[in-house]
Amino acid sequence: MASPSANSPFSFTPALDASQPMIEWWSQQCVQGLAPMTRFQLACMECTCEMLQQEARFFSALSAAGEQLSHCYETHGADPEKMKECYEEIAREVADQQMQRLKQVASLPQEFRRRIWEEI
Repeated sequence: MASPSANSPFSFTPALDASQPMIEWWSQQCVQGLAPMTRFQLACMECTCEMLQQEARFFSALSAAGEQLSHCYETHGADPEKMKECYEEIAREVADQQMQRLKQVASLPQEFRRRIWEEI
């Protein structure tokens, strides 16, 4: 009766031993080919994350402006001059947030390119 190792599917150890360097080389090439794509995807996700964080800050500012507007209406609803001042202040704050948002959006393509070039 033959030994159990002779009947196993891995009984060709001389062939496996001879091909081991080729398998190792192929594994390294495969991993090296995936690394740039992984870094590229990471750069994309980081830019997307930053953009979403900026949008969340903007929505938070809009929410705060809505609360301020509601507060102004409750406290100064009968005085048109004070309502005007309140509206102007809220409009300035929202405009400042919008400008910050636009600056961030304008810088994203350059930042994205820089990250990609760093990864390449």
